[in-house]
Amino acid sequence: MAKTKRSVKKENQAGQSLRTLGLFLIPIILLAGVIALFLNTGGGVSFESPVPIEDITVERVIITGPPESPQHFEIIVRNSGPEEVTIAQVVVNEGVRPFTMEPSNTIPRLGTASVHIDFGWVEGEAYGVTLFTTNAVAFGVDIPVAFKTPENNSQNLLGFTLIGLYVGVIPIFLGIFWLPALRRLGHGAMTFLIALTAGLLIFLGVDTLVEAIEQVVAVPNPFQGFGLIAIGSVGIFMLLAAISQREANLRRNENDKRLAIAYMIALGIGLHNLGEGLAIGAAYNVGEIALGTFLVVGFIIQNITEGLGIIAPILRQRTAIRDLLLLGLLGGAPAILGTWLGGLSPSATLAVFFLAVGTGAIFEVAYEIFKMLQRDTEKRPAPMLVVSGVLTGMLLLYITGLLIK
Repeated sequence: MAKTKRSVKKENQAGQSLRTLGLFLIPIILLAGVIALFLNTGGGVSFESPVPIEDITVERVIITGPPESPQHFEIIVRNSGPEEVTIAQVVVNEGVRPFTMEPSNTIPRLGTASVHIDFGWVEGEAYGVTLFTTNAVAFGVDIPVAFKTPENNSQNLLGFTLIGLYVGVIPIFLGIFWLPALRRLGHGAMTFLIALTAGLLIFLGVDTLVEAIEQVVAVPNPFQGFGLIAIGSVGIFMLLAAISQREANLRRNENDKRLAIAYMIALGIGLHNLGEGLAIGAAYNVGEIALGTFLVVGFIIQNITEGLGIIAPILRQRTAIRDLLLLGLLGGAPAILGTWLGGLSPSATLAVFFLAVGTGAIFEVAYEIFKMLQRDTEKRPAPMLVVSGVLTGMLLLYITGLLIK
């Protein structure tokens, strides 16, 4: 039976696709051959490294003690160097201590291991632990305050949940409760509040970015902390911008557009509050209770202004109770997740990535706010009102930040 034109066309397309794939693969195969040749021959250079290149990153210190278990240090380390590393000796406060390791004393590249040290620690005391490799390279970790690490049980989970509620959910909803009073304001006052929201977001974005940069030093070198910041911030910015453009094309009702912007503000603030929760949880995890309490009180005061920022775009319209509840949860509930991660399983790598995502989201939402301001003031320009609102928003968070920093 003769082939139909459609089947012939499909066969030709399949053949073209295979040829295209082959043309793409040829350079990659040749590149792999060049790399293999270089690794086997050293590129013609016969020099050798005079010292071993070893690097270890301490990711977490877990302190246990009675009555549940004996007094014990567990140090979780990651091999962030190019070669495998073997731990040969452990010193605590200048005294050599017996230790065991899981899964092995030798850690492959990018692998993790747990160093177990039985040690009669005293609560509140400071300790220094030094790990020596077989090549006598030393890696130190300081324990500024010996404190029993919170366990992953229901009691601690409930405690961190309550902290997240105090920090994120409750103050956000208190800010939303201003909605009936703010609706009584005139056009100029509403424009000022929207500009104030933009100022809040700009300050939050810069603050979140700085926090991410400060924590880069704790990220293992192979994970490229600054690369995580670039990917997280730029990626979420572009994603939200694409979603916003799609919504603009689908929604013709101005009220729907403003509600969509309110949801984006809540998302950006929620990601920022996730970073705040990480900081609070990490402080409690290492025993810095005073710092954790200080952060909780400071963030409670600061976050009520964030609730105000969420409702600013919808002051001129009726909004369903369901939407207000969802906005409050979207803006505040991520603080609970942050306290869980920071308090029960802290990770500098995750913290940097989440902070970067929050940065990109906040700046994109600020950009959407400025576009909305431009539409609102197109017929009645009020440049000084906008400028004063933006600066007031930034100063408001600066002043509340004095309670935290």
